[in-house]
Amino acid sequence: MESLIYAVIISFVLSLAIGVVAIPMLRRLKFGQHVRHEGPQTHLQKAGTPTMGGIIFLIPICVASLMLARGSLDFLLAALLVMLGFGLIGFVDDYIKIARCRSLGLKAYQKLLAQITIGVVFSYYAYTHLGSTVTIPFFKSEWDLGIMYIPLMTFVIVGTVNSVNLNDGLDGLASGVTLIVAATFSILAAYLASSMRQEGLEYLAVNYGNLMVFAGAVTGGCLGFLRFNAYPAQVFMGDTGSMGLGGAVVALAVLLKLPLFLPIIGGIYMAEALSVIIQVASYKLTGKRVFRMSPLHHHFELTGMSEPKVVTMFMIATTVLCLIGLLAI
Repeated sequence: MESLIYAVIISFVLSLAIGVVAIPMLRRLKFGQHVRHEGPQTHLQKAGTPTMGGIIFLIPICVASLMLARGSLDFLLAALLVMLGFGLIGFVDDYIKIARCRSLGLKAYQKLLAQITIGVVFSYYAYTHLGSTVTIPFFKSEWDLGIMYIPLMTFVIVGTVNSVNLNDGLDGLASGVTLIVAATFSILAAYLASSMRQEGLEYLAVNYGNLMVFAGAVTGGCLGFLRFNAYPAQVFMGDTGSMGLGGAVVALAVLLKLPLFLPIIGGIYMAEALSVIIQVASYKLTGKRVFRMSPLHHHFELTGMSEPKVVTMFMIATTVLCLIGLLAI
């Protein structure tokens, strides 16, 4: 557990240090956010706020994880590559937005194709190293997905990354929610590492221990970034950060064999994604909107709630859901 605490602290301190240097640099480079006019009108004043801030925590996560990892690095390297792979897609998306001075970056099919490619490769890796079983919440049993493992995990990976991306819409929301989710996964990884060691499965025990460190580093990175991203935000994480965090979260879930826990632990991510699906489906079928605006956080914002209050409410909900997730193991 000492390595977990060190991972949180090191990642946190590095994020603070990089943030102090990176934010003025992003301002000088004019890497400012372009805000969509169809969003809440109060967000128009955020135009020009530095974006691509995901680098502030992605680098510390990698450094802290590799510094504290011990033994086999198989699962840790896989998790880092997935996080950085999705972060790279987000970086390209952010760069196009800035270079072309618009609120849209990569085309939807380009982004989806890149995401699916990473999803398939990672799913195949997990299948060859962990088999085709996943843990069922609240039951001490596993579900063998057989030949459907790779397509189903690819769907989960792409869906989770985009859900986390949708969660990034208010100051401090994605970083605040994800630090709680990552902290929960660190506890789960520690528990599973201990269980594997008791069963004599040393390879899994060591790799799960390193995933515990990785989850701790994600927690610390988000905590440090929140110093600059809390309302009113000095910097936005951009798709660089939100997709990177989505990759980190889903990599932990898949490698710990806990993808079925994501609807619980990542319930806020799922609610955000479902709100968009429901809104689009309702409008196309009936011409009416269910929510004042989607994703869900904008609906609450337009009911009169302040940004900090919506963020706090979502973080409280995430904490409760994560506690349920811990019980579900």
